[in-house]
Amino acid sequence: MNTVRLTMAQALLRFLDQQYISVDGEETKFVKGVMGIFGHGNVTGIGEALEHSAGELVYIQGKNEQGMVHAAAAFAKQSNRKQIYACTSSIGPGALNMITAAATATVNRIPVLLLPGDNFASRQPDPVLQQLEVVSDYTVSANEPFKSVSKYWDRIVRPEQLMTAAVQAMRVLTDPAETGAVTLALPQDVQAEAYDYPVHFFDRKVHYLDRRPPVPDAIKRAVKLMAEKKKPLLIAGGGVLYASASSELAAFAEAFRIPVAETQAGKSAIAWNHPLNVGAIGVTGALAANKIAQEADLIIGIGTRYSDFTTASKSAFGNPDVQFINVNVSGFDSSKLNGVAITADAKEGLIALQAALEDVRYQSGHDLQDIGAIKQVWDDEVDRLFAMEHELGIAQTRALGIIQETISSDSVIVCAAGSLPGDLHRLWRPTEPKTYHMEYGFSCMGYEIAGAFGVALAEPRREVYAIVGDGGYLMLHSELVTSLQEGRKITVLLFDNHGFQCIHNLQKSQGSDGFGNEFRFRSEETGKLTGSFMPIDFAAHARSLGAKAYKANSEQDLKEALRLAKQETVTTLIEIPVVPGTNTGGYESWWNVAVPEVSESDNVIKAGKEMNARIRSIQLL
Repeated sequence: MNTVRLTMAQALLRFLDQQYISVDGEETKFVKGVMGIFGHGNVTGIGEALEHSAGELVYIQGKNEQGMVHAAAAFAKQSNRKQIYACTSSIGPGALNMITAAATATVNRIPVLLLPGDNFASRQPDPVLQQLEVVSDYTVSANEPFKSVSKYWDRIVRPEQLMTAAVQAMRVLTDPAETGAVTLALPQDVQAEAYDYPVHFFDRKVHYLDRRPPVPDAIKRAVKLMAEKKKPLLIAGGGVLYASASSELAAFAEAFRIPVAETQAGKSAIAWNHPLNVGAIGVTGALAANKIAQEADLIIGIGTRYSDFTTASKSAFGNPDVQFINVNVSGFDSSKLNGVAITADAKEGLIALQAALEDVRYQSGHDLQDIGAIKQVWDDEVDRLFAMEHELGIAQTRALGIIQETISSDSVIVCAAGSLPGDLHRLWRPTEPKTYHMEYGFSCMGYEIAGAFGVALAEPRREVYAIVGDGGYLMLHSELVTSLQEGRKITVLLFDNHGFQCIHNLQKSQGSDGFGNEFRFRSEETGKLTGSFMPIDFAAHARSLGAKAYKANSEQDLKEALRLAKQETVTTLIEIPVVPGTNTGGYESWWNVAVPEVSESDNVIKAGKEMNARIRSIQLL
């Protein structure tokens, strides 16, 4: 057997460099490169291998471990999970910084490969710098927490173990039903240890993502159920986009006159102005979709995992006879809500179900004029919100309206948390697939700028806009520097509303006077954070990092700044002061949050009673 002597780290990179994925006959190099921050635990192992033995793998220097994993996840998501970056960190703090982003990737079913450094397997320099000593179990390190957020986890304590671990890692990363964060913990001494690896371990490997067809009996069960239903509603989730099934979704809806609602992950799967697109559904949903959902006797979920925001904490579906059909590549998701499960690729599932329904000449009981009328009411409401003026400054919805009418339709917007996801889910009007990139599975603040950089890596010919609140910007903006370093321009649209106003609004809606969520000085009179708003010059901060920056204090300023930003060749930030509280509210929807039953505030007690009464009124699904 022919062998080659390499360190474990060198062998890992050589293996990753030879991984490919094939989808519909098109082969793509699966691992584009490695994002990393070097430190004690990886600089002399993987660091050396990247310096001298990287092959075609590209190295990108991260600035924050969480941020670089967000960027890698966004890259994979925008690439429809056909290409990834691996992420390497030092041991201890560097590794633990990746955990939040690892959870974000796993919740959203996005592949990322994490390569954190680990303690010495030999235990000779013990305890090593940054080592976590667990006296009850000395095999535990700071990398054990990755187990709860990873779809596959392994620790390589001998160099030959790489050959098993790497193959298993690729199996999970390339499986759309199982994918998420994969963690290979790498003890720093083992990274540098040499072994005689079989040459065939480094042969070019193609992973075939064969579209999973539906089982015929599952289609029969779905057709039997649909035959009894007159008011179905389609819910398009992220799986529609990952399966490139937008055309099939539209064809299915048109064939049977079925309205389509969108989750955050599924938005842009069908153009906003399609006559059957009734918009966003759920807590952050539109009036049209939520009204139709209340009356629907059948919900057909395509590639959705039915989060509580999609189902409005299971209150979105008011028809006592409502039932579910779920088309999802994951059996875990297709079985939810006691639905008829079609465990299949979204495209294959839609095609098969449409053919079977055409054979029995199924047609829904929806009236196209009724759908058009309720859609028009909502479209008029969006127009009103986009045009809304406020005497104190720019309303948040007006700012979004200006952005919508100014940027090109093929631009990609990226967002993640705060009040902006609700506004964008309800109001944004995409006409092309993959132009709406929202991380709302984990609602992770800090994803926005890092995610926009990842999208720019995946879509270098498109304009990419990170839409972020001041709270999200302060939480994590470091990959803005990486975008400058890599020459991948993003435009950051920073909405300054003086704090975490989304949560401020939530607590006030549940009886609070508002506490701890606005960026105010501590008052000498009250001893609390009730003083004046803190004046933060975000544009100046961005300039200090090397970006271009503008401040838009008026509608005209914003229009001009957007025009100038498009002409810039480097990452640009536009600071947009908006009036707090000028975001959208709920439209016939509800969210189940825990409200105290005991409080010194009568308003809180009242809100708690109302919440519990609403919970008791919801039918069990």
